[in-house]
Amino acid sequence: MKKVEEKVMHKGKWISLKETTYITKNGDEVKWESVERTNTNKSVVIISKLIPSNRYLFIKQYRPAIDNYIIGFPAGLVEGESLEEEALRELKEETGYKGKVKGISPIINSNAALLTDTVRIVSVEIDENDKENLNPKQQLEAEEEIEVILVLKNNVKDFLLEEQENGTAMGIGPWYVFCGLDDF
Repeated sequence: MKKVEEKVMHKGKWISLKETTYITKNGDEVKWESVERTNTNKSVVIISKLIPSNRYLFIKQYRPAIDNYIIGFPAGLVEGESLEEEALRELKEETGYKGKVKGISPIINSNAALLTDTVRIVSVEIDENDKENLNPKQQLEAEEEIEVILVLKNNVKDFLLEEQENGTAMGIGPWYVFCGLDDF
């Protein structure tokens, strides 16, 4: 396909809605709508494991777009600092925990049919015996409502299904990472 025109249909403080016109290889004109952030299209998702208990860290966060709480991982936008610094800052703000980066994924598109966002997944190890992690204190922004939940790996699937049964939405990440496709 060849892009021939792009126009912004609406631009808000944080996102804009675009309409792009393409010509297909058959010569047909098609239009596609997409959403992009106005400040950055780079984000980070943090998957954390506490050592020595081997519990994984999830967050339950209210999201106005779905008018519900959703189970996911700490995450945030990458706007300046190094990816590692941004990931550890987001982890500290949303959960109160201090961690150490163990790995970083390649750049991944989160929903290429709709969004221009790219994501890097950062794995983090949290030493729960570190004195800063004994009594973690979140540093939430006014619009953030986040509960931190720690779950043993063997209990994750049951935890996710129970939360969903109780009306909480489930983010795509936790199911992909811990439940895969083998179990249903």
